[in-house]
Amino acid sequence: MTERPALLRACIVGWPVAHSRSPLIHGFWLHSLGLAGAYDREAVPPGAFASFAASIGKRGLVGANVTIPHKEAAYAACDKLTATAAELGAVNTLWREDGALWGDNTDVAGFLANLDEEAPGWRGGAETVVLIGAGGAARAVISGLLSRAVKRIAIVNRTAERAQRLAAHFGAGISVHAPADLPRLLERAGLLVNTSSLGMAGQPALDIDLSPLAASAIVADLVYVPLQTPLLAAARRRGLRVVGGLGMLLHQAAPGFERWFGVKPVVSPELRALIEADLVKTSERRP
Repeated sequence: MTERPALLRACIVGWPVAHSRSPLIHGFWLHSLGLAGAYDREAVPPGAFASFAASIGKRGLVGANVTIPHKEAAYAACDKLTATAAELGAVNTLWREDGALWGDNTDVAGFLANLDEEAPGWRGGAETVVLIGAGGAARAVISGLLSRAVKRIAIVNRTAERAQRLAAHFGAGISVHAPADLPRLLERAGLLVNTSSLGMAGQPALDIDLSPLAASAIVADLVYVPLQTPLLAAARRRGLRVVGGLGMLLHQAAPGFERWFGVKPVVSPELRALIEADLVKTSERRP
């Protein structure tokens, strides 16, 4: 059995990693729960990731969150994987158990928990989902939607080949479309999800005419910088229910914290306010 040191320590590993809010999230939980633990940032270049992974379970490091560009390298470094990580081919949470390095992907759980919290009852009107983007985030979102028995998911992506590979991975019920098909697709959509980087600070806006959406439709955006993306602002102007990306960031952090520190944390209004304030402060400093 892996030895549990007196002071448990975890971290977020990436390259770069200075921008990560994970230390703020986990630090809040450690303080509010009165736990004697620590959570740091580890800037690890791609060529050094295997060495870092081997250090988990030593010198008090009980686990790590993994961010860009290491999620696939983390998958390859693991001795054992959860079913979700195996399906997605990417790992964002690491820990060592009985000598084996384990990997999980909590993005699916984070997406669903955020959707459940921000749009209760969403499943009732989401027979058809339109999804923008075909990257790793899209894969996690599709996995989550299928686990809730969503029957039809339409992927809209500028690069058809990438979207087709994603559709082939999941099989029946997933279709691939060009951006020009959006007006027709939105007429039948109960849920629109942006998994792309469009609308993120420094990126072009996701310019979509939302008028074909039904009044009961929900618009979700995984982008959380800025907190109100152009897509969410447009949805609010139409009076639609919206789901921002910050909640997914907060909820995906919780499973790792519970595994490393032994206590299940709560995504509270106080935590959300803390991270929102930090995001606003950072945006004000940006030239």
